[in-house]
Amino acid sequence: MVTTVRGSFAEYKSRLYFDGRNPARSRAEIVVSTGSVDTGVEQRDGHLVGRDFLDSANFPQMRFASTAVQMAGNDVYRMLGDLTIKDVTRPVVLELTYIGHVTDPFGYERAGFDGTTTIDRSDWGLTYNSRLAEGGAMVSEKVRLQFDIAAIRTAPAT
Repeated sequence: MVTTVRGSFAEYKSRLYFDGRNPARSRAEIVVSTGSVDTGVEQRDGHLVGRDFLDSANFPQMRFASTAVQMAGNDVYRMLGDLTIKDVTRPVVLELTYIGHVTDPFGYERAGFDGTTTIDRSDWGLTYNSRLAEGGAMVSEKVRLQFDIAAIRTAPAT
């Protein structure tokens, strides 16, 4: 098509351990409820959670777990990991940009990152499409995943 459809997932659990001095020690995991997708159009959301796409009834979660983190530039990191959608696990690379850190009004230390990667959805078995009369497809094979990360420092586990 000729437009970008944006959406988000409202339900997820995530953990990030970030070591700025030794990025290789960093790690992350996010588990997303596939049924919580929200693109702002109820009919489209219903189609996305159905069997043609995420099949939330049979695959209620998708997961990313990092396998390595590398410094890629000044305040830029490359996080390698495994992305699982519909029980298919494939490697992906996230480009993460460190935004900065602050202490919020409640005394919590926060660090911010922007992350992005682009995947070919068919690699995860997401192959539904509809051909258009003028040629081309209704849904792009490429999907850009964006992560807006606001990590809150917690006390180390003992």
